[in-house]
Amino acid sequence: MTFSVVGASAVRTALAGAEQDVVDRVREAYLLHDAGGTVNPDSYFLRFAEKPDSRIIALPAFLGGESETAGIKWISSFPGNKDKGLPRASAVLVLNDYTTGYPKALLESATISAARTAASAALAAGALQRTPPRSWGVIGAGVIAREICRYLAATMPVPPVVHCHDLDPGAAERFADELPGGLPADLTTACDADLVVFATTALNPYLPADHRFRPGQLVLHVSLRDLPPETLLHAVNIVDDVDHCLKQNTSPHLAEQLCGDRSFVTGTIAGVLRGDVTVPDDRPVIFSPFGMGILDLAVGRYVLDRTVEAGTAIEISDFFAPDGV
Repeated sequence: MTFSVVGASAVRTALAGAEQDVVDRVREAYLLHDAGGTVNPDSYFLRFAEKPDSRIIALPAFLGGESETAGIKWISSFPGNKDKGLPRASAVLVLNDYTTGYPKALLESATISAARTAASAALAAGALQRTPPRSWGVIGAGVIAREICRYLAATMPVPPVVHCHDLDPGAAERFADELPGGLPADLTTACDADLVVFATTALNPYLPADHRFRPGQLVLHVSLRDLPPETLLHAVNIVDDVDHCLKQNTSPHLAEQLCGDRSFVTGTIAGVLRGDVTVPDDRPVIFSPFGMGILDLAVGRYVLDRTVEAGTAIEISDFFAPDGV
């Protein structure tokens, strides 16, 4: 029984240039979930009284279909790491063999998590945008924002203007310098773009309650807690999974609490992909993905297969006790 360890360098190599493949894996996972071929329990949040902005989350899941892979992602978000010169997020992904239940691999997963998040956003942009956007507005200048822009650029034409906003003006300027057409911008200007991406670490909504996006705008609300619930109630709302998304005080959860039901949710991204959900064109569209463990399994399995084939996965033949327990 061989156990494989895949480090960050091997993960990055496996994902380099594979954006469309990753988007396809995410699409397949969403459709399989919609068809009942997955198990995706609630995420489990470990929080700390003295560090309210920090958390470690466990995402167990099972992905059926051809992959038949179970596993769990253990991902931490400690925003204070940035002051120490460390990345905010760190993660590992354990993949289990479905036949025996044995863990078969441990993968560095902050990279995988960023890729699956960006692929989900790019997939939604392709499925939900009505016309090619003439501008992007990106709120947040961290790793996830960069990865989303990379996946968007790999799957659609980049518009002539990309407005970049961050609470740290220097970070916004550096981010803008990396992008064709990138310009540092204030929040209002970024929110006025045709395609708006929220990729922040916000814990609570900060846009004014009377903020309204206009019909024709597509908002990728990846960080989930930026928008006041009133804004959502005046938009078309697409989520990845209704039960998962409407919890943990996400903006959609706050909207449910405000109006008392879930009627403001138009449908899921899988419903859109299948053609079962029609997206009205008289309101802006907001995509709010909670981030499902099945996506980590889909991309993690893809990475594991590629690294084993390339010989970059470290295989440990005697990891498990030969006589069991």
